[in-house]
Amino acid sequence: MEALLLSALNGLSYSLLLFLLASGLTLIFSLLGVLNFAHGSFYMLGAYLAWQSGQWLGFWGGLVLAPIGVAAVATLFELSVLRRVRTRGHLPELLATFAFGVVLVEAARLLWGSASVPYAIPAALQGGLFRLGGLEFPVYRGFVMAVALAALGGTWLLLWRTRVGLVVQAALTHASTVSALGHNVPAVQTLVFAAGGALAGLAGAVGGPLLITEPGMAAQMGALLFAVIIIGGLGSLRGALLGALLVGELQTLTVAVHGSLADGLLRLGWSAPASWPTDKGIVPSLLHLDLSRAAPLMPYVLLVVVLAMRPQGLTRALSRDEAL
Repeated sequence: MEALLLSALNGLSYSLLLFLLASGLTLIFSLLGVLNFAHGSFYMLGAYLAWQSGQWLGFWGGLVLAPIGVAAVATLFELSVLRRVRTRGHLPELLATFAFGVVLVEAARLLWGSASVPYAIPAALQGGLFRLGGLEFPVYRGFVMAVALAALGGTWLLLWRTRVGLVVQAALTHASTVSALGHNVPAVQTLVFAAGGALAGLAGAVGGPLLITEPGMAAQMGALLFAVIIIGGLGSLRGALLGALLVGELQTLTVAVHGSLADGLLRLGWSAPASWPTDKGIVPSLLHLDLSRAAPLMPYVLLVVVLAMRPQGLTRALSRDEAL
């Protein structure tokens, strides 16, 4: 029981990391209408910048500089490329962000190599936070949860409790009116894109020591990220939270499972037909597959199920409120 509870807590910390990353993409999409295919690369860049600057300034210095560096890169990209193609429709936007993501990955390979870098958990955040039976919940996972909640709380306060947030939300649906009132709408759009990049950079900075920091992390986390926001509902922060919780817990708990689907069915009183040998045939092979090996596949199985039953995402079934 303690092991299952600990796995659920590990899944919660992973879910909040996914939500921190997905919230940046959700903000960009909901406020700008841009589906940023370079967001996974922003996450990768944040991890590398945090590790590199940490060599000179320590872990905490890297944690501060990484989001700033990614926000600066995002700002330059928005000003020099994205703003120019925005008037030509969504397809040029998608192609531009996809190409920029590839450029960032290849630049990381040139600068830091294709192998993983030794981005480790600092000594101050090592050890156990508390014990469950004979098992420890790591301090660093608790730190990741705290950072994610603090960043997302700050984002919520900025959007719904400040004048800047009011202008940003008004620019989404009444850009001409906001412009007539003297606000610089293009600057607001640049600010939103930079803020989304900063959240991705922060996710990379705290997620790098927890996961592997290598160029391939952009594609791996990028694919998982889009599964999260599509499951929850595009453009919805509540949907991003729900999708992150489902994906994070499903993947983590599946890894913790020792056994196959057939084992579970046997406990329920089902037995395989005698005509199904355990080593032949697709269905028997799937039934006897160790579920922990299928953990990376589970978020995409959930994605297919959600798209088949609720294409608009789960939040549309839970709430009729506006996306944000």
